[in-house]
Amino acid sequence: MTQFHITPPAPVQTALDRLNAAGFEAFVVGGCVRDALRGAEPHDWDCTTNAKPQQICGCFRDFHVIETGLQHGTVTVVIDRMPIEITTYRIDGVYADHRRPDSVTFTDSLTDDLARRDFTVNAMAYHPARGLIDPFHGADDLQCSMIRCVGNPQDRFEEDGLRILRAMRFASVLDFAVDPQTAAAVRRQKALLHHISAERIDTELTKLLCGKAAERVLTEFAEVLFAVLPELEPMYGFDQRNPHHDYDVYTHTLKTVAACPPEPVLRWAALLHDTGKPHVFTEDERGGHFYRHAAVSVEIAERALKAMKCDRKRYDRVLLLVEKHDLVMNGTEKQIKRIVSQIGMDAAEQLLLLHKADVTAQAACHRAERIAESDRLLTVLAALREADACMSLKQLAVSGSDLLAAGVPEGRAVGTMLHRLLDAVIEGSMPNERDALLAYVQEQGDQTGNA
Repeated sequence: MTQFHITPPAPVQTALDRLNAAGFEAFVVGGCVRDALRGAEPHDWDCTTNAKPQQICGCFRDFHVIETGLQHGTVTVVIDRMPIEITTYRIDGVYADHRRPDSVTFTDSLTDDLARRDFTVNAMAYHPARGLIDPFHGADDLQCSMIRCVGNPQDRFEEDGLRILRAMRFASVLDFAVDPQTAAAVRRQKALLHHISAERIDTELTKLLCGKAAERVLTEFAEVLFAVLPELEPMYGFDQRNPHHDYDVYTHTLKTVAACPPEPVLRWAALLHDTGKPHVFTEDERGGHFYRHAAVSVEIAERALKAMKCDRKRYDRVLLLVEKHDLVMNGTEKQIKRIVSQIGMDAAEQLLLLHKADVTAQAACHRAERIAESDRLLTVLAALREADACMSLKQLAVSGSDLLAAGVPEGRAVGTMLHRLLDAVIEGSMPNERDALLAYVQEQGDQTGNA
């Protein structure tokens, strides 16, 4: 690894200087060092020191100090509104719950502290005056794009089962390979994930799904994914026997995931959109069919997302996209307007993006023309957004109050008339203009009176 220099933000440098001035060692450590070596902007700056927690607090009496986890040696110091976690060098005790150590022992050895960390690329420390401290060759692994456990992989995963998904997540986000010994332990010890909370699994899986190498990682570690999302296993190797598909259901699914923009809602919708296919498969002389698979996929997606305890907003949107993903697109502006009217502009855009990803992962024979058509639909939607075309009651040039003033009876009749007007505007049979809309209302009222 070539020589490099990290310039920590001023508040972090202040923290290092304070500890050094008091006679203690202090280093930035972990992910910030990894990211800096990669040339990426670190998001969090963590420090490690041989100062004990109370000594850390003493060094920062004139700053806001949060006793984050004194029993585990962590203190958060806020310097210039920047929170900085400072942790005492430590050796972890037994991990009885396969998640967190029952106890920690403070140590004066930085190497001992780095030895307890998960992967070599996260087990590096740095000080501007002392340079890189890298006893487990994380810089070499970083240079050759490798995720490798510190020490024995089996021990690292026994300590914390979440590290199994973290290995996969880092491989996906960084587009790294997983060291063969580490990969073997990931597969062998996947049952440890049953000890991990659904919320933590959801967080790691979401980051993994949004990584640039999600397709490759979830292909290589399919059985690990099935350990936490067993609803997906029936898709694995399921031959679609359909001229529109070159891939089995699971491979098609992962290619759809990869073709979506890396946003959590879209990637989760792509992962779950075809889960119903193996359960509704029929075959005739024309090949395989999957009638009603979207409805069954919604039922399966509900179970999977509830098991993950994902937030309600993502839950609702993913289910909507899964439900609508198989909608036959006729290519007209009217249909796009109708879709926006039913589900809103943002959801409509996500649906079209999912549709494009879906066709991108289908058979090669018609792929190019289908992608081109998907792009055209997205262009139509963008033009409608730009023109602020009327596609919702809120955009209609008249309101319920206007209809009441025009003589429409109170109650359900107002809503019925508003929707009739919106339909007419979307169909293009009436302009979204107040006078024209009210004239139509008056005309309908006259006809009703004459009847």
